[in-house]
Amino acid sequence: MNRKTLVLPAVVGLLAPVLAACGGSDSGSDGDAIVVGTTDRFTAEAAPAPLDPAYAYDVGLWNILRQTTQTLMIQPRGDGEPVPEAAEQCGFTDTGNERYSCTLRDGLKFANGDAITAEDVKYSIERALALKADSKVYTLLSTVDTVETQGEREVIFHLNTADATFPYKLTTPVAGIVNKDDYAKDKLREGFELDGSGPYTMKAEVEDGVLTKSVFTKNPSYKGSLKVGNEKVEMVSFADAEAMGEALDKGDIDLMTRAMTPEQIQTLSKSTDGDVDLIEVSGLEIRYLAFNTDAQTVKDKAVRKAVAQLINRSSLVSAVYGSQAEPLYSTVPAGITGHSNSFFNKYGDPSVTKAKAVLEDAGVSTPVKFTMDYTTDHYGAATKQEFEHLQKQLNDSGLFDVDIKGTPWEKFREAELNGEYDVFGMGWFPDFPDADSFIAPFLDKGNTLNSPYLNPEIINTLIPESRREADRLSAVDTLTEIQKITADDVPMIPLWQGKQYVAARDDITGTAYVLNSSSTLQLWELGRGVSG
Repeated sequence: MNRKTLVLPAVVGLLAPVLAACGGSDSGSDGDAIVVGTTDRFTAEAAPAPLDPAYAYDVGLWNILRQTTQTLMIQPRGDGEPVPEAAEQCGFTDTGNERYSCTLRDGLKFANGDAITAEDVKYSIERALALKADSKVYTLLSTVDTVETQGEREVIFHLNTADATFPYKLTTPVAGIVNKDDYAKDKLREGFELDGSGPYTMKAEVEDGVLTKSVFTKNPSYKGSLKVGNEKVEMVSFADAEAMGEALDKGDIDLMTRAMTPEQIQTLSKSTDGDVDLIEVSGLEIRYLAFNTDAQTVKDKAVRKAVAQLINRSSLVSAVYGSQAEPLYSTVPAGITGHSNSFFNKYGDPSVTKAKAVLEDAGVSTPVKFTMDYTTDHYGAATKQEFEHLQKQLNDSGLFDVDIKGTPWEKFREAELNGEYDVFGMGWFPDFPDADSFIAPFLDKGNTLNSPYLNPEIINTLIPESRREADRLSAVDTLTEIQKITADDVPMIPLWQGKQYVAARDDITGTAYVLNSSSTLQLWELGRGVSG
């Protein structure tokens, strides 16, 4: 099959999963539904309440919730400042960014016909905060002190500190509006049932505890800012990217997205004509190494600095991902206000000589032995090759004796949170396109890594200072200082920043907007047009 490639203009902006799943290419369209392929895997065993907004905290789960669970605010088409969605209007009502008020649209209803009031919003936010799910998603709402309602339609958030990023946080599914009749106040909702007021309703097809297909049907009760371009979309899970690609070739699916292999993307981009389009979208995905700074093997900061001094990002990206990624020298990726190449500024080009000197000055005996752990089924097929390359870089220096070990995600994530890994690989899509979403989740108290690294200056002074600035350019100096400290203490090492791709049959419209830079899947943008 011939293919053509479309490259979209760059746009400025979770745990970032790319998971293996059940399902197959015989999962075709039901009627005229648009069928979307994915390799995401969702199991009730790994996460008993995977689709509860108070629990879900990875990009794949959020991409289901965003179709069905309405939020007060939403990221606009093409990115930018958040705009009202379930709300008619929202805004800070004080000069200190500590009081935020929203007025709901008139006539909002859940899909079952129940009216939505300000009390439902209050209930939803307070429920997420009270449940404190071990996914740590509730920390996105950590600046909420109290929630007040006035009448049926006005809800007021009183914040415990200034937070100019709060409108962005209201776009995330943890702030989604739920019905108290479906979501108990004191426990998570288990399984794959999902109810809300978003543009679609969702029916789950489950086999052996695995979500194999999500059927999204246009919600006739939906009232919000989105224009829905189709009546039905089916999202089908595949065992791997190869099976997903075969289904696209055969016409069993109309579009495939997360996650294609580097080889697939190269093949898809070779030809300039045909009936499948490859669309390249600017992305904010990052990959990084994280350290358990309490672990004996890497507790000494000199060891972590030596690793940072040795890693050759350009070689890694070139060998494993080619043009589909670029080296990253900060936790905040390029394209985000406040980005600084702090690790390059600190360490410069890779150098065995400099790394050796760091270890010798600290009295560290070499070779330093530790294991780098990675997940085998969450970040794509190239992860093993990536860690083999990193292992070779470190061991070839003669300063390290590194083993690598791969583990399936459902065991990997639990072990990581329990502090069982000394050095481990992780990926991240931002909760929202702001530097705060690449800093607080890793460095603030209650961070998503459950990291023992807690820097008082970052937590108590710099993060709060950055959040006071509604004009994010005014926060650049503070954000730069956070990145500088991170490069010096090395609780984590940024590796690369990735692009995003969608492959679709050319009678599918709206593909330019089906993913935003934060990898939010926007199924309502899709439609069916004329092939050719």
